[in-house]
Amino acid sequence: MKKKLIIILLVVLAACATPKECCSQNNLCDSLSYTALEGLPLTVTGNADGIINMVDSIEWWFTACNSVACYTPQGNNPYSFPLINMTDTVKFCYDAYVYTPNQMIVCTHCDSLVFDYTDSTYVLFSLGNPTGIAELTNNKIVNNKMYDVYGRELLTAPIGQMYIQNRKKYIRLK
Repeated sequence: MKKKLIIILLVVLAACATPKECCSQNNLCDSLSYTALEGLPLTVTGNADGIINMVDSIEWWFTACNSVACYTPQGNNPYSFPLINMTDTVKFCYDAYVYTPNQMIVCTHCDSLVFDYTDSTYVLFSLGNPTGIAELTNNKIVNNKMYDVYGRELLTAPIGQMYIQNRKKYIRLK
């Protein structure tokens, strides 16, 4: 058991030159974000304010997809997506290549965006977390009307055929 634990620990530590580098990769990616600018078309800019002095450079690769196709941006910072409509739900992703003196780190992030008409900008699409689930009941008044299987109202119950009355199925035999 001890041998397996030591081997696993050596493999994890061998993945990075130092344990600090393993932690720094996650911290660098966590420090990246983007901002959707106000107005149309969908226009974004990459943010790396917290780490910009710690890295050599950052190369951003943005993609925006609607239900039809995926698009690459036009222009350089800010990046614009003129083929995305404000009625689209957009899957927006970026790959950021972060270059440091010792390594290159690839950070990937995706969100779903929708256009917010009140703010005239794209915002995160989120359904939120459910706070409760309630069973729906149908409290319609029972009216004793009869219908055939096609939904046509009947005046009398047909003999030998199925009919529906008060949301239940019946067959009149005689």
